[in-house]
Amino acid sequence: MRFNEGADLDTSQVTDQRGMGGRIAVGGGGLGILGLVIYFVISQLGGGGGAALPSGFGDIGQNEQVGSSSLAERCQTGADANREADCRAVAFINSIQSYWTGTLDGYQPAETNFFSGGVQTGCGNASSAVGPFYCPADNEVYIDLGFFQELTDRFGAQGGPFVEGYVLAHEYGHHVQNLLGTSKNVGSDTGPTSGSVRLELQADCYAGAWANHATTAPDADGEPLITEVTQDDIAAALDAASRIGDDYIQKELGGGKVDTTQFSHGSSAQRQKWYTIGYDSGDPNRCDTFATDDLG
Repeated sequence: MRFNEGADLDTSQVTDQRGMGGRIAVGGGGLGILGLVIYFVISQLGGGGGAALPSGFGDIGQNEQVGSSSLAERCQTGADANREADCRAVAFINSIQSYWTGTLDGYQPAETNFFSGGVQTGCGNASSAVGPFYCPADNEVYIDLGFFQELTDRFGAQGGPFVEGYVLAHEYGHHVQNLLGTSKNVGSDTGPTSGSVRLELQADCYAGAWANHATTAPDADGEPLITEVTQDDIAAALDAASRIGDDYIQKELGGGKVDTTQFSHGSSAQRQKWYTIGYDSGDPNRCDTFATDDLG
């Protein structure tokens, strides 16, 4: 994939909190694409009946933001996004929000926070261990960009730039669900047809719908932000989806036993199926995972 070299990037959609002080703990709710999955991995690998998410590190500094001006200086055009990983994330965020602005009436943009180690959110405090997540309490996305390397090193995904777009688009799918009121009707139940699984599969489908329109979503001047998405890019996104299915995680990282009653995000096949439905149709209305008995 390639970004339009001359497209303008909008760094106001991102707050760079890397190097910012705060507490590292986990409060309630809002975990996104891998929060619950990584929690499951930690619990399974921790032994002794499971491990709690990191907490209780206390105050380690003042809330002084650093690095934002640097991000704005470095990430101005699509050419910057083609060169630098930070700018690439900014460009994906711009593209995803541009798509939803033109697709969903009344769409309200959400800020993404880059952080490292730990972060304070409206949903409580979180460490990088929970992976990327969306917090409905403050309508913001949170990500430690080091997660993308973790996805290849630990989960075995082939990786690639468009995988990063998939992860971010999934989190913005949760923002759309929050705006539409879908999220508030879903509890914390688990299982292969649970509301939690349906919510995650719908977010995958929304990510696929954005991918279908990625080369037409414009910057503020009407120029497309992304000029090319190849089948290899889509294949890489599908590969990532397969590596974060509940069954794959349980089998490969959780001791080898698959327990469908603990599914919270869907199987590898389900995640691939619903991403593909979104991508093939390009229509988020086809993503109603709550209205079907056939999740895949």
